[in-house]
Amino acid sequence: MSHIPLSQPDITDREIDAVVATLRSGRLSIGPEQEAFEHAVANASGRTQGVAVSSGTAGLHAVLLALGVGPGDEVITTPFSFIASANCILMAGATPVFVDICPKSLNMDPARTEAAITAKTKAIVAVEVFGNTTHLRELERIAQRHEVALVEDCCEALGGVTACGRRAGSFGRASVFGFYPNKQITTGEGGMIVTDDHALADRCRSLRNQGRTPQAHHGADRAAGSWLAHQQLGYNYRMSEITAALGNAQMARLPQMLDARRRVAGDYMRQLMDCDDLVLPTVEAETDATMSWFVFVVRLGADYGRVERDRIIDGMKRHEIGASNYFPCIHLQPFYQERFGFKKGDFPIAERISERTLALPFYNLLDERSIELICRTLRLMVDRERLLKR
Repeated sequence: MSHIPLSQPDITDREIDAVVATLRSGRLSIGPEQEAFEHAVANASGRTQGVAVSSGTAGLHAVLLALGVGPGDEVITTPFSFIASANCILMAGATPVFVDICPKSLNMDPARTEAAITAKTKAIVAVEVFGNTTHLRELERIAQRHEVALVEDCCEALGGVTACGRRAGSFGRASVFGFYPNKQITTGEGGMIVTDDHALADRCRSLRNQGRTPQAHHGADRAAGSWLAHQQLGYNYRMSEITAALGNAQMARLPQMLDARRRVAGDYMRQLMDCDDLVLPTVEAETDATMSWFVFVVRLGADYGRVERDRIIDGMKRHEIGASNYFPCIHLQPFYQERFGFKKGDFPIAERISERTLALPFYNLLDERSIELICRTLRLMVDRERLLKR
């Protein structure tokens, strides 16, 4: 059996044909594919407005700017996430305020979040880590109670449903999806802002398009000269028609792809559930909650640490199996330590979990035989570490 990668996009002839057709159409930017993709993602998340952008990071940045977040403001977020969820706060000129996480869901702890709110708090960026929507309703209520904006970073959660029946992407003032190649659907690069606030959506449309008015791309307005009229500082955060065409083809297959990811996650669960040295992903117990599987990340038990975790990863790679740590804590990244003075021990739950996380290969087309090989190899590496501890 050849090397098993950590992730792999699910691309079929349908996606290839859609991209080729768009290339042949002569319309490569700001066209019908983008509009259709915006409607599809907004509808899938229960929102009325979609704004396609060049990445999830661009989407988060645009939303914070559209909400008026800037210098002097504080934005509460998690230290256990991909660095973009905090970087976008800095990009807006505000200060990130981290709170520790719940050791079960790995999402922001609601009680700690509420305790961190001050007179300077302008927003909360709540990340659905690994596709888990737990605590989002609580965080939304906290934001409403304190009259601060909730921004849902659902870049990892497309297709998820909470225990109360709410879909990922339906929380707060606005939500942002990402479509990097390892996500539930991919556009190569790309993101989507979804919201029910029409004015907020229009501000984001202007920000993504060099500060032009949202109507500037329409024929009559463009002919009248509005294409070269810029109402505010903006950015080139547009999504191309090629990217959107790929997204539309992927969205047409979303239910089947989510089912495939649930199958892979289920196979992992069955094969690893009796391994006492591993903590498996925690899924809501309620039957009406649906996890959107972005990655499959296990963590070593409390007796292990970063050294043992890294040796296991190296051992998996020597056996041609993709494996990785997931995530290093943001506050311990060199740039954040130098700028804000963060140190080890500031957020102990996130730090302890981060040192023991291990991402296994995860993608739609991963077959049962490969999963068995991965699990057997992982068990072998964990058994080795247990023996070394004696």
